[in-house]
Amino acid sequence: MTEKKVAVVLSGCGVYDGAEIHESVLTLLALNRQGAVYQCFAPDIDQHHVIDHLNGQEMDEHRNVLVESARIARGDIKPLSEFDAGEFDAIMFPGGFGAAKNLSSFAFEGPDCRVNEDVSSAVKAMAEKRKPIGALCITPAVIARVLDGARVTIGQDKDTAAAIEAMGGHHEQTRHGQVTVDEKLNLVTSPCYMLEASIIEIAEDASNMVTEVLRRAG
Repeated sequence: MTEKKVAVVLSGCGVYDGAEIHESVLTLLALNRQGAVYQCFAPDIDQHHVIDHLNGQEMDEHRNVLVESARIARGDIKPLSEFDAGEFDAIMFPGGFGAAKNLSSFAFEGPDCRVNEDVSSAVKAMAEKRKPIGALCITPAVIARVLDGARVTIGQDKDTAAAIEAMGGHHEQTRHGQVTVDEKLNLVTSPCYMLEASIIEIAEDASNMVTEVLRRAG
């Protein structure tokens, strides 16, 4: 059986201003354990801001999303502008505030948010080819901004669910271990840290998302 090849899009390094590290690493681990190979990508852009993860305060620094994401990918990462949907069987988006601050402006503009052009292009290209898309935590809200009528989950947060509905999406409430599948768009989402969670629960959510996406790939 041919190995499935999956693109994983990161948004920096660290929950408050980048990709959520647990979700990112556990997604990569699940892919590897389930026999897939992956390539990490990130937009080559400045972060919206930098947060001190010890005290939660904004820092007077400037960082690059691709450079910071390379910390998680151990340097094996490419600019998202180089992504070619024809080379991959699926694409996945771990969560973290970076998705809502760097990949999009959802954290600041809610349903009126803008989505990074490279992110939007990658999602649309995969959707056009009917290739599966996986998204964790807050990233389903970004996907809902790109794909009209997307059926997603971010768990049970009422405000975020309302924003998704305002963008024309459809939200399903879920608990840990559950995934929401949009059959029409070939989209798989799971809540992760949008719910109170242990790292074991994050591992389960990431693994279940990966399992369903790979089942649909290729």
